[in-house]
Amino acid sequence: MEKKFDKKFTWVIKDFSSLQSVNILSDIFVVRGCKWQLNAYPKGNKGQNFLSLFLEVAGYGSFPSGWRRHARFRVIVVNQRSETLSRQLEGQNWFEEKAKGWGFPSMLSLDEINAKDSGFLVNGELKIVVEIDLLEIIGKVEVNGFHLLSSQVESVSRMFEKHPETASEVHLKNPNLRTGYMSLLLSLIDTLCQSPHKLPKDDLDEAHYALESLTDAGLKLDWLEKKISQVSEMKEKEKDGESRRQDIEKELKDLKQKCSDVEAQLEKEKSEALAAKAPFSFDDIIQ
Repeated sequence: MEKKFDKKFTWVIKDFSSLQSVNILSDIFVVRGCKWQLNAYPKGNKGQNFLSLFLEVAGYGSFPSGWRRHARFRVIVVNQRSETLSRQLEGQNWFEEKAKGWGFPSMLSLDEINAKDSGFLVNGELKIVVEIDLLEIIGKVEVNGFHLLSSQVESVSRMFEKHPETASEVHLKNPNLRTGYMSLLLSLIDTLCQSPHKLPKDDLDEAHYALESLTDAGLKLDWLEKKISQVSEMKEKEKDGESRRQDIEKELKDLKQKCSDVEAQLEKEKSEALAAKAPFSFDDIIQ
């Protein structure tokens, strides 16, 4: 079965045939914390009569030295009348300082695009889709102004997707401090992912202190504060439940012992009743 791509981005180029620019760039889009954009040459690259399309890493100027991205990607020029006639090409490459973009110089003939009723141009618009599967990340990645290890990117990206306001008021400028606070936040989340039963009370107390430090730095963590409160309540309920369980177990043990005593008394009464009903034998009479 074909492996699915991580993310799909659609770019609609208006008035394609009228464009005079040598090249145009799409909006920036993000895949697992990495910024990308498409670079199109609507009149062809280096004089060729083909649409040229390249996938490029965006914002690489701010990346630390040594960064690399390994990606599999598919670029599709969509035929808007019949998808089966769409033109698609795939690539798999390492993107790095010396190779910030990869793609296809001869993606699709301009004559074919501009042909009457070709289906590639509808109301003057050309539709391009790119699908990306990010295979490996080397070096730190910037996500919302935080330089992260590759192992942190997915978690932080998911957090910002769910709570985009989290870092909107962070006043820290030092990138190392920003990274440190983000690492603290991720550590706090990992702590809360434990079962409340296994979470030591000291760790929960420290979670409150860590939350206070993070909010002092400008992070908006109302959602995390609610979760910490929820975990604290669960911990208290567990403690109360344990106490009630012990009381019930003791009461049950006492009841079982009482039942055992009653059963023994009952058996004794039955035995005496049977003895009282038994007739005397001849030997019993003459003894």
